[in-house]
Amino acid sequence: MASRLEGTVALVTGASSGIGEATAVALAALGATVVLAARRKQRLEALAERIGSSRALVIETDVTDEAQARAMVERTVSEFGRLDTLVNNAGVMLLGPIVDAPVDEWRRMVELNVLGLLYCTHAALPHLLRSTEGEPRRVADVVNVSSVAGRVARQGSGVYNATKFGVVAFSESLRQEVTRRHVRVSIIEPGAVMTELATHNRPEIIEGMRATFGRMEMLQAEDIAESIVFTVTRPRHVAVNEVLVRPTEQER
Repeated sequence: MASRLEGTVALVTGASSGIGEATAVALAALGATVVLAARRKQRLEALAERIGSSRALVIETDVTDEAQARAMVERTVSEFGRLDTLVNNAGVMLLGPIVDAPVDEWRRMVELNVLGLLYCTHAALPHLLRSTEGEPRRVADVVNVSSVAGRVARQGSGVYNATKFGVVAFSESLRQEVTRRHVRVSIIEPGAVMTELATHNRPEIIEGMRATFGRMEMLQAEDIAESIVFTVTRPRHVAVNEVLVRPTEQER
């Protein structure tokens, strides 16, 4: 079993907190050099210090800006000579009714959840394909963090559903395109996770979420990081294409 990641480079977006932060720590623990990307540079620097500055590179990036996303990837390869794993984790969840919704919230979700992921993937693919041609692993990974909202549509999350359904569709199309070249494309679909994702919503939406999830034992970011690590450490001939992880108490 390919359980170690020495000699590989992983780029994690949205690494300043939550699932991205936990994933970067977990990948580094297995020997990967990790590139930490997000907008909050101070948080990234604290994480890099935790991991070890020789094993982590901080790149302050807004992935909704195509030029910044491309520069992030190019700097990664310039610094380390390769890219083996891309974890597209950056995202935002802004819930609420569609009728009379603030359209700027829709725009933010589309720009980050969809366009940001597309920009990062497009920039990374040539380097990921190149890394499959030699040691240490002869396989590369694109991991797209979607959501249970990418497979179950619900009232009150229509546009968030649309962005995450889009991530799933894009991922499956890309998988079919590159899988014979040993770039594995995987979708991770978390249910309710205890991160700051929900805190970006309007107060009335947060109150409704508390009523739904307040007494539930939610997932922790480390639970999702474990799923990502499992996915990218499979042997070369094994591709884990989709992982749905819900809290035991979550029904939908």
